Amino acid sequence: MSAELALHGLPLRAEGITAGYGGDPVIRDITVSTQPGEVVSLVGPNGSGKSTLLKSLVGVVRVSAGTVRVGDRDVTNAPPEEVARAAVGYVPQVDDVFAPLTVRENLEMGGYLLRRKQIGERVERVLGVFPRLGEMLGRSAGKLSGGERKMLAMGRVLMLDPGVFLLDEPTANLAPIVAAALLNEHVRKLAASGAAVLIVEQRARAVLAISDRTYVLGGGEVRMEGTPAELSASPDFVESFLGGGRGQAAAPRVEQ
Repeated sequence: MSAELALHGLPLRAEGITAGYGGDPVIRDITVSTQPGEVVSLVGPNGSGKSTLLKSLVGVVRVSAGTVRVGDRDVTNAPPEEVARAAVGYVPQVDDVFAPLTVRENLEMGGYLLRRKQIGERVERVLGVFPRLGEMLGRSAGKLSGGERKMLAMGRVLMLDPGVFLLDEPTANLAPIVAAALLNEHVRKLAASGAAVLIVEQRARAVLAISDRTYVLGGGEVRMEGTPAELSASPDFVESFLGGGRGQAAAPRVEQ
């Protein structure tokens, strides 16, 4: 990722969030936050509510209690397009690109809130961040590899110059070496460029290595929170999420 990228980061704070899909809530009284320049991760078992939380922050799932603020703006239950206008970029786990469209068309679709004359300039900027996409502008997104699709999905979101990135399991179905490159070369550097990043990730060890802070969800609630070093010193966390004894705990993040 280009070292010249500069994003106008905004703080995100979600407080007391309760939400679901009708009936009993999936998540209850969750408070999370991230600041510009910070990567905050959400980890936990399948079904713990991680993806539901992200969807509630961007208006896809309705919040029944609590507030979501981006900077000084309240976006609780705002429509997704209004959340996008508040400089929040959301990359879902699935359906993150338009498969029938070309790479260029996907990027142009990502600039749907821009004036027409701004779109070409933003496409060039995204290609400066993800130069590999420049080699496949005419290729159908459906023919990209998993890692290439994620680069395109992040590039499409980057078209609107977000101050906050919400990433839902960006390494899902990727080979370990590709997943590590995505996290270290792209996700961490989004924060280094000024954005606030909130990331859901199943690869606990890998995401701790790039995180400043981590929330552990279980049963729809926050069970633990802390820095990677603090969580890695917890026997319960190590046993449940890092797959072994304390000697296997994740190392503190090394700046890339």
